[in-house]
Amino acid sequence: MWKRLLTTAVSIPKTQKAVLLDTHGGPLRYSDIPVPTPKPNELLINIKYSGVCHTDLHAWKGDWPLDTKLPLVGGHEGAGVVVAMGANVKGWKVGDFAGVKWLNGSCMSCEFCQHGDESSCAHADLSGYTHDGSFQQYATADAVQAARIPPGTDLAKVAPVLCAGITVYKALKTANLSAGQWVCISGAGGGLGSLAIQYAAAMGYRVVAIDGGAEKGEFCKSLGAEVYVDFTTTKDIVLAVKDATNGGPHGVINVSVSQQAMSQSCAYVRSTGTVVLVGLPAGAQVIAPVFDTVVRSISIRGSYVGNRADTAEAIDFFSRGLIKSPIKIAPLSDLPKIYEAMEKGEIIGRYVVDTSK
Repeated sequence: MWKRLLTTAVSIPKTQKAVLLDTHGGPLRYSDIPVPTPKPNELLINIKYSGVCHTDLHAWKGDWPLDTKLPLVGGHEGAGVVVAMGANVKGWKVGDFAGVKWLNGSCMSCEFCQHGDESSCAHADLSGYTHDGSFQQYATADAVQAARIPPGTDLAKVAPVLCAGITVYKALKTANLSAGQWVCISGAGGGLGSLAIQYAAAMGYRVVAIDGGAEKGEFCKSLGAEVYVDFTTTKDIVLAVKDATNGGPHGVINVSVSQQAMSQSCAYVRSTGTVVLVGLPAGAQVIAPVFDTVVRSISIRGSYVGNRADTAEAIDFFSRGLIKSPIKIAPLSDLPKIYEAMEKGEIIGRYVVDTSK
């Protein structure tokens, strides 16, 4: 089988290390599983590093109303090297750097795929949800949707860009801002927020960061935030944000998982501004007064994940040195501990797991 799939002789083991979940909220197993065989349209990628996203925590807990593959290998920020490919794959070669994204594959023929909205495809295949993801040493990905990573890239540092970076970059585009305008990032000290600050600054926006604690404040300002609002000590967040931006930010990127924070953003956004929802807390609803929303002409938009063009653009920002990944590297076997810290809100920046450990 492998001889027909490979274009270059590469030694591929039969088994590999992975972290699996068998039931939602149940124990996470660090164990040996078979190395998958790529389908005719797929790449087999030797995952070197994988970012750990809050979505992975939701998948483990079963928070969302989506069918989940069980047992499941989570993860969707995998950066590695192509070691094999299916017979129908074109434009890739063994040895290329490639990334496993949240959107693992789509039909490419429906109206959404044709318009570049592949994430809305009814047949979308999702890494770490419906398709075994990147918390393993070898993962498969549709060759059309796999992210192209430039040769020589630091695979540990680029890993978070493959979901967090692409997601916040797309959200900033969705806010439809102009250089010099204010954008507020709620949840700015976390994995998505820390990248959102940098993309916003690189795109010429002025950044207000909201999070909790002095340590996160210093962290956010070091990444380019002009103003920091500490929700743990600020009595009136709406007033504080409006005062800092002389009337409210022109756009808000909600990457926090706080329902209250999302609703507050509708109150402090500037008239004619755009509130972008990114974080997905289980069962949350955004409360926005209809009168105020209409009279102030506020837009409330959801932003999911980027398409192939967004992916290439987000990676290009990183490749040009405009985006730095504030990461902590841990062994893959430490994933349960990372989830625990994530639930407690203790993580600053992004954890990346080394699949070799």
